[in-house]
Amino acid sequence: MEAKLAFAQDSPPLSIISAAKIAGVSLTVDPSLASRSVPTLHLGSGDFIHGTNTILRYIARIAAISNFYGQDAIQAAHVDQWLEYAPVILSGSEFETACSFLDGYLASRTFLVGYGLSIADIVVWSNLAGTGQRWESLRRSKKYQNLVRWFNSVAVEYAGTLDEVITAYVGKRGIGKSPAPSLREKEHDSKENTSGPEVDLPGAKVGEVCVRFAPEPSGYLHIGHAKAGLLNKYFAERYKGRLIVRFDDTNPSKESNEFVENVLKDIDTLGIKYDEVTYTSDYFPKLMEMAENLIKQGKAYVDDTPKEQMRIERMDGVESKRRNQTVEENLLLWREMVNGTERGMQCCVRGKLDMQDPNKSLRDPVYYRCNTDPHHRVGSKYKVYPTYDFACPFVDALEGVTHALRSSEYHDRNAQYHRILQDMGLRKVEIYEFSRLNMVYTLLSKRKLLWFVQNKKVDDWTDPRFPTVQGIVRRGLKIEALIQFILEQGASKNLNLMEWDKLWTINKKIIDPVCARHTAVLKDKRVLLTLTNGPEEPFSRILPRHKKYEGAGKKTTTFTNRIWLEYADASVISTGQEVTLMDWGNAIIKEIKMENGTITQLVGELHLEGSVKLTKLKLTWLPDIEDLVTLSLVEFDYLIKKKKLEEDEDFTDNLNPCTRREYSALGDPNMRYLKQGEIIQLERKTYYRCDVPFVQQSEPIVLFAIPDGRQQSALN
Repeated sequence: MEAKLAFAQDSPPLSIISAAKIAGVSLTVDPSLASRSVPTLHLGSGDFIHGTNTILRYIARIAAISNFYGQDAIQAAHVDQWLEYAPVILSGSEFETACSFLDGYLASRTFLVGYGLSIADIVVWSNLAGTGQRWESLRRSKKYQNLVRWFNSVAVEYAGTLDEVITAYVGKRGIGKSPAPSLREKEHDSKENTSGPEVDLPGAKVGEVCVRFAPEPSGYLHIGHAKAGLLNKYFAERYKGRLIVRFDDTNPSKESNEFVENVLKDIDTLGIKYDEVTYTSDYFPKLMEMAENLIKQGKAYVDDTPKEQMRIERMDGVESKRRNQTVEENLLLWREMVNGTERGMQCCVRGKLDMQDPNKSLRDPVYYRCNTDPHHRVGSKYKVYPTYDFACPFVDALEGVTHALRSSEYHDRNAQYHRILQDMGLRKVEIYEFSRLNMVYTLLSKRKLLWFVQNKKVDDWTDPRFPTVQGIVRRGLKIEALIQFILEQGASKNLNLMEWDKLWTINKKIIDPVCARHTAVLKDKRVLLTLTNGPEEPFSRILPRHKKYEGAGKKTTTFTNRIWLEYADASVISTGQEVTLMDWGNAIIKEIKMENGTITQLVGELHLEGSVKLTKLKLTWLPDIEDLVTLSLVEFDYLIKKKKLEEDEDFTDNLNPCTRREYSALGDPNMRYLKQGEIIQLERKTYYRCDVPFVQQSEPIVLFAIPDGRQQSALN
């Protein structure tokens, strides 16, 4: 007998209901208690548990998911602290204070306790959601960005489960204060809500949906694939269904195990959880059997028409001379194809659909073609391979896919998809379309991206100039920003050309509150400032790496009587001017030494009692010491120089001549401890990601500049 949760109808314990659903604890609800009554959990054994936090702790202990009550006793104690704090959120007068506290706490954290979801996250999330419109208004504002990031992350991860609870118990004014919104209200609200797609799959039923993400292993995943993968993840979770990752490995000439391994790596990076990994090649025997059956039924034929002639005939609606040959003739040629003979290599299998159909995808599409290249999984076992158009509907039907998500570029081929399923005698699979993600100044064709790799225009598929998941992460993009960017677009069918600036602006909001600050000056463009009353012996102070975020740690800053300034700063200083040396104090410039119109040295004296509020120039600086590290600051630009290429334009005619530029610089000694992948801000410059950390003094630390959302200037 499952447990029964009794509570007052005007104050449903949202946190308990949500936590139980996430934890896999089955409950029946009884909202019959008197107003303001404390909730009680009646167990099947006859025992009962009284009080919100007591029930929550019980649920956490018996949860089906691991570490729901923390990984150890210390984390469990931290969970308890959050359970005690959470009711503050529901206190009207303390709501904003609680949001501010949570925002600061979550600046560098993904979860409230440890490195995984705990019941603390669900309870705090539920209480925020339980305030209704008050939280939604703050959520749409830019006031508490870290809190909203965390809230959206939980909302997306457990979309179906949490949506069900919120719809049932939360009105616009909060928990129990008004009925759940009507369909019309929900449609209106979804126009403003940017946290997710908020769309329905046609004919979908909770618990019965199966979707698939089917990349071809002929390259690394790029930002367009990320959209498809995340949408499949969203719908699988929303409908409590299954997600299959299927490699469409039907072209051995382009595919490799390297691509399979890196696609799986990218899927993991995107946080896409799947139920199984399959390969179209698993179904090669059944696909060949189906092709042969269609030939025997007169629904397919073998054609040896040359490729270009076939293309022209399809465009003009002209039937092939082989279209009406006998089944026996077709089977004979099919055997030649299967054996990979010289005669077979001249042929392909075509579906016998309708050569007069206005939709040209139905004009006898190719089902099978010969290829003698070895396959990355099955070697040289096969000499014939199915086309995507033939294999995809067949495998979708066999694997139990209920809804095939396809970008709108396939729209004209949807009729072909359904017709092929019909000819095969297989069940119908629903198609759901979404718009392809297009980015300005960006090529997303894997064929074109491969050209850049093969012609050494980039280092490899992980090059920061590439739109691959690994490329943009290496450039400094946080995955949270990519997910937010994609989910804000939802499953819209409208074709959009998106700006990179919007994505990098989201990224900046995530990294700025938490990334450490360091100092650098360009090696060839620096000027020495001698402070006549500076310290005779260098001394050091321990300073925060981020003044507003303690979690960034500390750094050691050395103060000397000789310091380096940027030449650009020195060039705007005048004799007698008082300036502020950041993290030190004011100084007055007494002398500017020049040779041939170039500044060679500055002389000044400290004026630490001066007001930093009154100075115009706030300057970064480095001490003149041997411990400074050498940096290579790298900036990137778009690979092509045109915002959008038309279909008839050759991308090689629009290559950007200068897409990478490096600058040598000196950095503060603390930077020798940077880790690969760490993101920092060089003060008064921009944000950087450490690509190559410190190895030895003779080798530079390599830092990649991260765009901040402002229009970048071309390098050339």
